[in-house]
Amino acid sequence: MEASALTPLATLLPGAVSAASAADLPFGPSYVRDLARNLASKPFAPPEEKVPDALKDLTYDQYRSIRFLPERAAWRSEKLPFEVQFFHRGFFYKNRVDIYEVAGGRAVPIRYRRDDFAFGDNIGQVPDADLGFAGFRIHAPINRPDYYDEVCAFLGASYFRAVAKGETYGLSARGLSIDTGESKGEEFPFFKAFWLEKPAPGATSVVVHALLDSKSATASYRFTIRPGAPTVFDVEMSLYPRIELQHAGLAPMTSMFFFGPNDRHDVDDFRPAVHDSDGLAVFNGKGEQLWRPLNNPRDLQASTFNDLNPRGFGLMQRERNFFAYEDIESRFERRPSLWVEPIGDWGEGSVVLFEIPTKEEVHDNIAAFWRPKTALQAKSENNYTYRLHWGPDAPKPNSLARFTRTGVGARGDDSKLFVLELVGDGLKAVDPNKVRGAVSADKSEIKNVVTQPNPETGGWRLSFQCAVKDAPVELRAILMQGEQPISEVWVYRWAP
Repeated sequence: MEASALTPLATLLPGAVSAASAADLPFGPSYVRDLARNLASKPFAPPEEKVPDALKDLTYDQYRSIRFLPERAAWRSEKLPFEVQFFHRGFFYKNRVDIYEVAGGRAVPIRYRRDDFAFGDNIGQVPDADLGFAGFRIHAPINRPDYYDEVCAFLGASYFRAVAKGETYGLSARGLSIDTGESKGEEFPFFKAFWLEKPAPGATSVVVHALLDSKSATASYRFTIRPGAPTVFDVEMSLYPRIELQHAGLAPMTSMFFFGPNDRHDVDDFRPAVHDSDGLAVFNGKGEQLWRPLNNPRDLQASTFNDLNPRGFGLMQRERNFFAYEDIESRFERRPSLWVEPIGDWGEGSVVLFEIPTKEEVHDNIAAFWRPKTALQAKSENNYTYRLHWGPDAPKPNSLARFTRTGVGARGDDSKLFVLELVGDGLKAVDPNKVRGAVSADKSEIKNVVTQPNPETGGWRLSFQCAVKDAPVELRAILMQGEQPISEVWVYRWAP
């Protein structure tokens, strides 16, 4: 491995006028940020997508048959607390991604070697050339001390995902989204290169640097990854628009919602529910906690939650009971929630939720992110710091009860019955005689509001009926004790 292989990226740094001078530059805290800043001043160059003939038209099963050999994992021979395995290029993942190891203040390229992979019998001859990688995954002993489980993976555009202890993969995060949901089409930024800091013996975290590029912007990232229950990513991001970004999505995430107890129209399936996430949670700058159950709509739906300096938001998988899904293979009850915790003030903007119709569970049809109110100007520098929590739920800021299930059913009088379940330690001390449900709708009549303890869950049930002649209907509900809120706020859009 030779440092001269850094030349294509390092020559973007100020003062790097030759291959020799570029190769002599040490790797420091501002290295990737300087690369991103200088890359933004140059015309966009599409990523390298050319692959050998044997990899051009792989099917999903063919691509899955290409396996990295675990015994060749980076850092395995040194018995460090983290190991890294690599993804081969092919199928949807043809972009070349360069990956470097950082140690002793220098970055050394990690070379692609054909012999590090096992290829399926139906894969043609792959040349032993410098093909680069499609991405990588990090392993650590997260579930038991004698086995290195897969903790997170970076693969495809700017997508990455992670799990906490005892969980399986579900929703994904992204580095940046641009023009999501816009009629002109979405732009997909991509991670161009990664730098992996070699961990010290006994380390509990590993640091990954990433360089992002796209037609409209570049960005640098520093991820400090701490596996556990939950698994936490500390993210430092510097964004450099090439043009004015009117529809940038920060800390974006994508998930899947096929159907659930609130949305089973035209569903013929043995399972009660199928989803990676069941709701969007928002902890806004006013200190209000919102819960928005997800839908699989007939038409694309966009929901906007305006805010100033949000405290957190995320796509949650709150239903953790196997019998809510009855799927032995997919194990949706083990899918992680993802919570974004902004560090510092993010100013004015909105949490945006997109729900896209889908007829299959294989498609991610849910997107959520933070959108700044003011467009990000061309040639500007925009710094954001935030924390990603991958785990069973969001961090609890207080003792307010949480909505765990939304059930919706028809009534014969052109109305819908909504049945909401709540749980929380604070509900154990409430006065049952003073508990009431406060429910409102923007253009519909609410009637038969009932609150009652649920002895099976140890929580409470709030139910009501709503006329649905004019749709969509925006609904809002909260559990009160007298005039005091004792739950988060349930917000919902019902549409036929």
